[in-house]
Amino acid sequence: MTALHPGFLFGLLIFACLAAAALSIDVVRTGYGVKGDESTYVTMTLSVAHDGDLAFDRRDLLRFWQVYQSGPEGIFLKRGREVDVAFDGRWPFVHVATTPDEQVDRLYFGKAFIYPLIAAPFARLAGLNGILAFNVLLLAGVFGCAYAYASRRGPSGGALLIAGAFLAGSIAPLYLVWLTPEVFHFALVFFAYFVWLYKESRPATEAPTRLLWRPSSDLLAAVLLGLATFSKPSHALLIAPLVLLCGWRRQWWRGAQVAALFVAVVVGCFALTAVGSGDVNYQGGDRKVFYRQFPFEEGGAQFEQLGTAMTTNEIPSDDSAPSFWGLLARNVAYFLAGRHFGLLPYYFPAVVLIVWALWRWRDLMLWHGLIGGAVAATALVLLVFLPNTWSGGGGPPGNRYFLSVYPALFFLLPATPSLVPGIVAWVGGALFTGQILADPFVAAKRPGQKTQQGLVRMLPVELTMVNDLPVGLDVLRSSVPYGENPRVLLYYLDNHASRPQGQGVWVLGGKRADIIVRSPVPVEAFEIVVRSPIANVAWITVSGTTDRIVLEPGAPVRARIPARPVTAEGGHNVLMSIAAEEGVVPQLAKIGSVDPRFLGVYIRFDAVAAASE
Repeated sequence: MTALHPGFLFGLLIFACLAAAALSIDVVRTGYGVKGDESTYVTMTLSVAHDGDLAFDRRDLLRFWQVYQSGPEGIFLKRGREVDVAFDGRWPFVHVATTPDEQVDRLYFGKAFIYPLIAAPFARLAGLNGILAFNVLLLAGVFGCAYAYASRRGPSGGALLIAGAFLAGSIAPLYLVWLTPEVFHFALVFFAYFVWLYKESRPATEAPTRLLWRPSSDLLAAVLLGLATFSKPSHALLIAPLVLLCGWRRQWWRGAQVAALFVAVVVGCFALTAVGSGDVNYQGGDRKVFYRQFPFEEGGAQFEQLGTAMTTNEIPSDDSAPSFWGLLARNVAYFLAGRHFGLLPYYFPAVVLIVWALWRWRDLMLWHGLIGGAVAATALVLLVFLPNTWSGGGGPPGNRYFLSVYPALFFLLPATPSLVPGIVAWVGGALFTGQILADPFVAAKRPGQKTQQGLVRMLPVELTMVNDLPVGLDVLRSSVPYGENPRVLLYYLDNHASRPQGQGVWVLGGKRADIIVRSPVPVEAFEIVVRSPIANVAWITVSGTTDRIVLEPGAPVRARIPARPVTAEGGHNVLMSIAAEEGVVPQLAKIGSVDPRFLGVYIRFDAVAAASE
């Protein structure tokens, strides 16, 4: 029996262990409080579960406070509007007018409702643990489908390897501990492509009696992709392979049905949003984000006086970049191999599948190419229209926006019996993400820690999106003022250097400190003065140019190193790396000192503004 297959038994065992953990831990304490957009989605889910609605009122505020012992920091809310529809003989015959909601004791959420609606029964049964268990269930379902698909295209051992590596060798399991729709989107896309393509592995001699072997499974895929696209519009292009394959096979009616059903689901969900809140765009209108003070606090200010406007009615652009094509080229390189958000370190199994598919190109079918094209087009759209926030915003672990596109790449797997892809994906994935998944709760809350060691430190830093790097979540290490004429901001990418002390910073001995220097004006070089309390050697790298400096005890050495800033988001960004070979502990070397640090070199660097043309 299929249900007794070792691969499925292994999956059930892992699911049982993770589900038991999800239902037994203290989610708030173990998860270190709120992460990302959890305030909004948790409040929405609990509102559906306990109040049966998607409106925010005082009950929701008190409920969240009861769970977290604090307010919903970062919650997105908006006022509702009453919709009035009139019909008459004037074009366009149907006229829609909106007026402010007359009820002042309720607000609406500025996020999509699909995930909270489906997760609500789990929250009703087990609170936050239920939402966490729901994420586990989704990922277990993905593993089961991945194994079922791979086992139709190769031996069961290879299928188990590649299915497990696709999940465990990527950043995906980390998002299990996020009480947000990331795993939900991931699962929707994977399930959609699975029900679409599983029938492609059916032997020609076997009758299409099962649901997944019938052409109608394409319609189920369209529904799932429609839900994913409503919740995150960046999924829209993933429907293209289904429709184009139908067109190539001259299955015009089926292709039209798939496209129409996809559009109907997306439009229908937006229509339901309008029915609920009076606004089609859940991210538009008068949407605000709230910190520290919240609407409906007793005796406090209300919506109009609180919060920060945060609407998404148009696509942002970066007019500060000197060249559109230059910015795009850099972002493509960062997308593929960036230190914080790159495909290589955080979705290594995808790289393996792409290379394996190209290596076995003779085994590929048309739909392999269509999938690759849709994924590439989706990535390109993100890079073009969100040049400074294509990873998802807020310094997420890995590329959050690509997480739910990643499942499509699993289906590049050719029908080639081999254990090689699974083994390589496991080994490479462990090298990049093993340290992250070893403690997912810490990595999810403090994503900047994962880039301070390991192979990722060899990769380039995404200088086109400095304000979106994980370091921005640490107020002590980001946007630190330094120097004069010009006054710059420092972003410490690790804990190997001190905040400014006097006119410079200390770098620990035996360590390398990576610091982004962000200037309001173009910079052509840095004037550097470095010294050490002991005989030492320092390596200073600016924009890829390295100077090796030999130091005598207490004797300052001066150097001038040219800089090539990356201009983005209205600033000019330079990566500076400082490494010291040796160090000394003042507390052990100097009587009366209580400084326990292992200090290497003290460095002062003054930015030299480029001459104006």
